[in-house]
Amino acid sequence: MCLLTRPLALAAALCLAACSSIAPPHTTAPTGPVKVQVLAINDFHGNLLPPAPFRMPDPANPGQQVQVPVGGSEALATAVKQLRKDKANHIFVAAGDLIGGTPLLSALFFDEPTLESLTTMGLHVSAVGNHEFDRGADELLRRIRGGCAPKEGCRGPQPYKGVGFKYLAASTVDSRTGQTLLPAYHVQQFEGVPVGFIGLTLKGTPGLVMPEAVAGLRFDDEAETINRLVPELQAQGVQAIVVLIHEGGYPSGGHNECPGISGPIVDIVKRMHPAVDVVVTGHTHRAYNCRLEGKLVTSGDKFGSMVTEIELSLDRGSRDVLEAKAVNHLVRLDQYGKDPEQTQLLAAYQDKARPLIERAVGRLSKEVPHGKVDDAGNWPMGYIVADAHFAATRAAEHGGALFALTNTGGVRAGLSFKDGGRINFGDLFTAQPFNNQLVTLTLSGAELLELLEQQWREDGQYYPLQPSQGFSYRWDAQRPRGQRVVPGSVLVQGEPLNPARDYRFTVNSFIATGGDGYQALKKGRDPRLGVQDIDALEAYVRSLPMLQPPAALDRIQRIN
Repeated sequence: MCLLTRPLALAAALCLAACSSIAPPHTTAPTGPVKVQVLAINDFHGNLLPPAPFRMPDPANPGQQVQVPVGGSEALATAVKQLRKDKANHIFVAAGDLIGGTPLLSALFFDEPTLESLTTMGLHVSAVGNHEFDRGADELLRRIRGGCAPKEGCRGPQPYKGVGFKYLAASTVDSRTGQTLLPAYHVQQFEGVPVGFIGLTLKGTPGLVMPEAVAGLRFDDEAETINRLVPELQAQGVQAIVVLIHEGGYPSGGHNECPGISGPIVDIVKRMHPAVDVVVTGHTHRAYNCRLEGKLVTSGDKFGSMVTEIELSLDRGSRDVLEAKAVNHLVRLDQYGKDPEQTQLLAAYQDKARPLIERAVGRLSKEVPHGKVDDAGNWPMGYIVADAHFAATRAAEHGGALFALTNTGGVRAGLSFKDGGRINFGDLFTAQPFNNQLVTLTLSGAELLELLEQQWREDGQYYPLQPSQGFSYRWDAQRPRGQRVVPGSVLVQGEPLNPARDYRFTVNSFIATGGDGYQALKKGRDPRLGVQDIDALEAYVRSLPMLQPPAALDRIQRIN
């Protein structure tokens, strides 16, 4: 038997201790479901600054409503940060229309501030919406990839670098190549469990943008597209599937309810592959939290007023969703403070915007007041806006309109006389700030009469549409509601309205879909999308040596 000497024994003991210290400790594999938080928004539309307050039932006064200040990128970024705090697994997604139809601060810079803002606040992935195509596919790709606008150049405070998130367009196909314009889906791993996100816009997108903007593109059926991609994801081991779709529904309840939902999304979900677990929707600018066909279906209102928080519970073995639940959080300004990064970004763009807002576009002879000036319902500024819309669409190649009508709710201010009558772009945008597109459509004379009668509501209120040159009528307050337009008084280009004849005319995209209660416009046929309403107004003012307030306010006449 050979014994180790004392030094050798000590060396061996030290070696054993060192080897023991670097040996991997015994660990237990994670068990239990994987918890994943999905935060979602939809229809942000470049509302970097807070939009109009959110209306909701007043808890203290049943039957009444309260207005809650919400939204804006500063509060939205704070809400996202607070909601995802301490969440090990989270992803921030969107269901389209992040840009397009945007307020002035974003629109002046081709919506680059909005895309920078969402990148800064950590958006991961979004579906495209119809408004992403307002300026065409090439411009969308430019905004995604970065670089200056091809014609106007760089306007922002720094070179535009593009987006830091993924846009998905599963149903938008380049007809030349047969390939999707953008990726169809994104797969995210959470503790080894993959979740697939399919993103797409509504198949009706070509009817919602100017034809040249989507030339060469095909927009496939929503459900068919999703059902084709589900097996492809499953072949990659993906069993948990979330759809981000820019299409939606119309509920009748509160923002976390879903009674009696209707609209296109209901049929789409019915036809959807059973493996789809969650459907994040948009487009209708409504809020709901639904269970349809065994799937969680959500929407978070619009303009950054709300964040939808979805909680997924994933099985580690099957990789499928065990449970999915959601809640819509209002982005209340009294609850979420201003995010410093967003404040800095907004300030830089606001400084750059000032000279663009103040650029001269025309001259004014005297003040144009806001609001009605008589009991008939004539608004001087409404006349000017309607005339501008008519001028932009009367040519056959631009829609072939015979006249235009605009809602008074879309005319937010008049034009004040200042600086010797100078009109700047900011003045026009203040008067017409919604960035609606013009829509030229067809109604029969009988349907036009139905539309005019919808100006008088059950609650006794009167919401007069403002007519352009070439359209006039008389109404009688003593006649019953539904029969107030005086028979034979409607004139179109000087000719009496023929109930059996079709008429082409122009409205903005908001009321074209029944907004402000003008439901007859939903019957409009052969819609032709035109320019933005603000672009039409600017072009009209620039075309005139001097903008004159209407000489006579007689397009609408009240006889009693």
